[in-house]
Amino acid sequence: MIPLYVVAPPRLLMLDLAGPIDAIRRANVEQTAVRFDVLHVGPRSQVMTSIGLMVGRIAPLPPSLPDDAYVLIGGSVTTLSLAGDPDAARDRRDEAAISAWLAATVRPCHTLITICTGALFAARAGLLDGFSCTTHHQVCAELAQLAPRARVLEDRLYVVDGRRYTSAGITAGVDLILHIIAQLTSQAHALAVARYLVVYMRRTGSEPQLSPWLEGRNHVHPVVHKVQDAIAGDPARAWSNTALAKLAGTSPRHLSRLFREHTGLHVPDYRNRLRVALAHELLGQTQLDIERVAERAGFASARQLRRAWSRWYATPPRAARG
Repeated sequence: MIPLYVVAPPRLLMLDLAGPIDAIRRANVEQTAVRFDVLHVGPRSQVMTSIGLMVGRIAPLPPSLPDDAYVLIGGSVTTLSLAGDPDAARDRRDEAAISAWLAATVRPCHTLITICTGALFAARAGLLDGFSCTTHHQVCAELAQLAPRARVLEDRLYVVDGRRYTSAGITAGVDLILHIIAQLTSQAHALAVARYLVVYMRRTGSEPQLSPWLEGRNHVHPVVHKVQDAIAGDPARAWSNTALAKLAGTSPRHLSRLFREHTGLHVPDYRNRLRVALAHELLGQTQLDIERVAERAGFASARQLRRAWSRWYATPPRAARG
């Protein structure tokens, strides 16, 4: 059981927490190997949200955290300089209390996750110093001022640096949580959660536009989706048309026709595209050498990876290094 402490700031942006935490809830349903124990904490027992709804049953900020704890903090409209709010002074005190608690409580063994402007709380606590990070594009400059020793990346959906996970806007928080679910469980489980959320597959942190995981998914054919789910769940596997056709309950020839008709791609092209996408993630988020990346992504050699890579990228694989 992973203890997940979800910090509720004043005027919290509902989707910053509702989206990621619902993904966590679904992850608990989809599998039993990794379970999340979610506890909402904050300086007050209830807070007014950005949309005017009150959220209650918030526990006090704990004096200490277990070594394996995850801490998640979402954004707040007060951090976006909400003007004319009669409760602004109180909210600022609560924000300061959160940053002070983070500074006093979060240790190197803890995993810190920030959604949107939640990164500003971590910055004020000094928890992003020496790390690469990101936040909502409107406050990247403020983040850089608050954390001058951090490397603020403005063109990322999310950034992973050690135990620091930071994300950009609201929906990017869901992308980040899906990435974490995949890390802790498997790509297949992350895919199942994404499908439940009607997100066919997650975007990668380094790509500001639609990722390859979403290509060819703008259709409703269940057989083709089933095959795509299988490939996306384990791109490195040596999928044959015969094996995929058996999974789909059809013939290899019919599957090839259906796949081409509904995705615009041949099955091998789709498989290799996802392998390249997986390699892109590994290059950007690990220090594995190119041979090891190629192996993990399902390629026989680095040369084969580079050949497939050149079909979709003008720059070589080394350019994807974070």
